[in-house]
Amino acid sequence: MASSDIEIKQKMADTIRFLASDMVQKANSGHPGAPMGLADIMVVLSEHLKHNPKNPKWLNRDRLIFSGGHASSLIYSMLHLWGYNISIDDLKKFRQLGSKTAGHPEYGETEGVEITTGPLGQGVANAVGFAMAKEYSANLINSDSCRLIDHKVYCICGDGDLQEGISYEACSLAGHLKLKDLILIYDSNSITIEGDTSIAWSESVKLRFEAQGWRVLEIDGHNFEEIDKALYSAKSSDRPTLIVADTKIGKGALELEGSSKTHGSPLGDELIRRAKEEVGFPSDRSFFIPEDVLLRFRCAIEKGELYEKEWIHLQRQAPLIEQNRTLERLLEPNFSNIKFPDFSSDDMVATRDSNGKILNAIARAVPSFVGGSADLAPSNKTELKDMGDFPKGRNIHFGIREHAMGAITNGMALYGTLIPFNSTFFVFSDYLKPAVRIASLSNIHNFFIWTHDSIGVGEDGPTHQPIEHLTQFRALPNLYVWRPADATENVEAWKSALEIKAPHAFVLSRQKLKVLKPKRDFGDVSRGAYLLKRRKDANLTIMASGSEVIVALQSACHLEALGVKANIVSVPCFDLFDEQPEEYKEQIIDRDTKVLAVEASRAIEYYKYADDVLGMDSFGASAPAKELFNKFGFTVEGVMRRACRLVGVEYRDVKLDVKIY
Repeated sequence: MASSDIEIKQKMADTIRFLASDMVQKANSGHPGAPMGLADIMVVLSEHLKHNPKNPKWLNRDRLIFSGGHASSLIYSMLHLWGYNISIDDLKKFRQLGSKTAGHPEYGETEGVEITTGPLGQGVANAVGFAMAKEYSANLINSDSCRLIDHKVYCICGDGDLQEGISYEACSLAGHLKLKDLILIYDSNSITIEGDTSIAWSESVKLRFEAQGWRVLEIDGHNFEEIDKALYSAKSSDRPTLIVADTKIGKGALELEGSSKTHGSPLGDELIRRAKEEVGFPSDRSFFIPEDVLLRFRCAIEKGELYEKEWIHLQRQAPLIEQNRTLERLLEPNFSNIKFPDFSSDDMVATRDSNGKILNAIARAVPSFVGGSADLAPSNKTELKDMGDFPKGRNIHFGIREHAMGAITNGMALYGTLIPFNSTFFVFSDYLKPAVRIASLSNIHNFFIWTHDSIGVGEDGPTHQPIEHLTQFRALPNLYVWRPADATENVEAWKSALEIKAPHAFVLSRQKLKVLKPKRDFGDVSRGAYLLKRRKDANLTIMASGSEVIVALQSACHLEALGVKANIVSVPCFDLFDEQPEEYKEQIIDRDTKVLAVEASRAIEYYKYADDVLGMDSFGASAPAKELFNKFGFTVEGVMRRACRLVGVEYRDVKLDVKIY
């Protein structure tokens, strides 16, 4: 590399360093250390990256994921320098209310940000998801003579990302799948907030990744030639590649270079002034970008437009008619072609079983619909029949990697060509909660399928019986949690979920549930709750979801003999019902009645509408499901006693020939 080239690269790197440090200093908040340490790598990566700043959604662009989202001042600096819709004024509003430059990068809020990152390690798994989506799409679209999908997925991570367990889960799967287009750049500066990583970490990252099937390259992260050579090598690898780049946190920060003090605090005006003087930058100017530096970075626009034009030209070639049709079907799924199963002639069906048939119906009609389970497909009923295994087929075997599975499918959903789902037991949703939260924050159209929904799990006992989980996920903004009462509700729930562009969770029963025959009296599933049964002169309303709906229906029949007239409200999606206008809610819940909610979970959220809640006040127990429902009061007698107490009627046993299960 010529000395003149090294000289301009150094000037470009210094520009990045001071933009990032100026942003943090002006905001008096942020993380200057990682951006300064990564500046040299970003200069070289800029010359390798295939993207179009004027069309951030171009399908065949390289994906760049910053797993360490705290280095956001670096991300925003690069986006501005490359020519994305991020101005100098935006940089000056770093971490301020309503700005495009939030404390951590947020998908949908800032052009050029591929996915929301910040919780360490998730970005690594997101990158694996992008790479998996690329691999599947390429296998479906590309031919021997033409590769329409041939980009790379880059991810920049740090020590903290690789200490998180999710990175091990995700990278293990990536190595197993031989995702050759995935390049992970590890900013190895050996510093975390508390100090040197040696206080808590001593493993060999190189050996760990080699054991997982990765190719590992080790470089000086401040040597432009080594960085360049490593990137060229990684792009031609037959396996995923980890580039271990030894760097100094806070590079260029004079006496603080290499110190943990640069991680999460402004450097101070005086130190920044002296640092600028040291390299010949104007010490009295903030957000300064030399003209030759800006010109060099802004080449990304011209190059990006050329990349895309060449791709469009290739796409328009006559032999690619079928490939383009396939691509169009991936990009524009047609849900109207789905032939959903009809369960009207069935008597008893577990909602996990009906869900399996629904998944297969969707997959047959929608080629972009892919997914799998965390080693539980036979129990979750998520196998897509006769559709093969990933990467050429539709069934993904995530292994027992719940957290990575959630974050991977978030990445897949944002890739642009896929509609993913993932699945596990509901109690294990705890393991992927952080990924569900990011999906909700970013409005990612991802489908989380959770079976074995309550104490109905039975003999496996309280370790496997979710109690607080429904309440927890209903509290999460922008997540729609569906707990259908039967197979028919399940079909209607999916019809709504496919159209509502947000994350959805399906909470499904292990045990068989009665397929409900009664005609709905008012409302429908698409509004979250509806009147399943309305009684004239009602003095009670019973709200329920899932397996408890049939119990509520049967209880109402018995209660009528005691003079208690109960309306029955099925609540397949509490979150969606909560969003409805007050006029609709008043038509569903008669305010002149007492309201009892019945659900085999904590269910405390129902107090927003209910006068009393029959829910779980403890963990479950190990016993057959029927015995557990008896023990915890989710029976006709249990509901009747609670209802009678609420409306002030003396309970007595009523012998009617009505069965629950």
